[in-house]
Amino acid sequence: MLGALGLTSLDDLFETIPRSVRLDRPLALVDGVSEMELLADVRSLAARNRNLDESVCFAGAGAYDHYIPSIVSALAGRSEFTTSYTPYQPELSQGVLQVLFEFQSMVCELTGLEVSNASLYDGSTALVEAVNMARSGRRRRVLVSGGVDPRHVETLRTYGRGAGYEPEVFPLADGRGGRPDLAEDVACVIVQHPNVFGILEPASDLFGTARDAGAHAIQVFDPLSLGVLAPPGELGADIAVAEGQSLGNHLNYGGPYLGLIAARMTDVRRMPGRIVGETVDLEGRTGYVLTLQAREQHIRRERANSNICTNQTLMAIAATIYLAWLGPAGLAELGRQCASRAAYAADRLTSVPGVGLAYPTAPFFKEFAVRLPRPAVEVRDALFDHGILAGVPMPSVGEEVLLVAVTEKRDRGEIDRYATALREVLA
Repeated sequence: MLGALGLTSLDDLFETIPRSVRLDRPLALVDGVSEMELLADVRSLAARNRNLDESVCFAGAGAYDHYIPSIVSALAGRSEFTTSYTPYQPELSQGVLQVLFEFQSMVCELTGLEVSNASLYDGSTALVEAVNMARSGRRRRVLVSGGVDPRHVETLRTYGRGAGYEPEVFPLADGRGGRPDLAEDVACVIVQHPNVFGILEPASDLFGTARDAGAHAIQVFDPLSLGVLAPPGELGADIAVAEGQSLGNHLNYGGPYLGLIAARMTDVRRMPGRIVGETVDLEGRTGYVLTLQAREQHIRRERANSNICTNQTLMAIAATIYLAWLGPAGLAELGRQCASRAAYAADRLTSVPGVGLAYPTAPFFKEFAVRLPRPAVEVRDALFDHGILAGVPMPSVGEEVLLVAVTEKRDRGEIDRYATALREVLA
């Protein structure tokens, strides 16, 4: 390279950088090691970690240990999907476009709403985009239920600083419900159902109140609850968002995940990202294209409702394969399994002396909060030595509160083992 440039040394290459900003002294770096030595060192460090694969997972709070069939990786890992990029040229991207069209169709079927896009980054940013869709004119205030995941609220707060709003959280009553302070300047009311404590909200009543006041009703939903719970559209939601990790995507230490969003057709022009549509070519054959993209997202950013121009294609493909494998009957059966196993787990854990439900009269789906006689962090850490990921502490409502998630993967033996270990730890 130096020869091609007509230079004699590395110093000549950096001659254009002012000497005042160059480091004149040598860096105190250790000598390098071979690749073999480096890998051996890294393996020794990794061996000090505990093997999470051998632990039974009752942790949830937004990311869940559901069963993922092998067909998901087998199909989503095909080279035509893993190497695909933005499908701007439909004649070269029919396969990916068709899968995204099917993904959108499935999200619409799940939610009971009319239009969905080709996915967003994750559940939290999907909620931000829903708020962007709802805020217009004089309606700028954002009301958030106290049952919404605090991480979603923090993400809203971060984006809101630039957009000019501060999410206003209205309190719950015994873990659910609440009374939003509605006025003519309220853009939207956000409710998570089931909420962050796993409790079923009176969503239909809250949404009806919001819409009567002229505000958008936004629901944060659990996709795998919709086999047994009413869909957001039926409950009266105008926009529905979700974290799609549970749809065939592994926990992956926190990502990548995907965000779901669906809305009524009246809001389609404000929906961010891309929407894939089905059409026909000149010979009448079915084809797929990018039907709608707000051009402001590309060329007039100062006018854009959102600057999201892409999506989580590979994660959305995995979700599509998973939902096709599951089917409507499978979705309903999975929901029943989660609900019944969670109910059994709640009975077993609360049979331990000193342990009770944090909200004993509230109905729940697959998660429930227990109140312990000791700090939840201490109990969680102690149970890890028993091979159990016991749950997620909820310090916002008390240092003794632990949120427990039970999916279809948790069998009776594992739940009994959890209860036995909890009894030993507390004793």
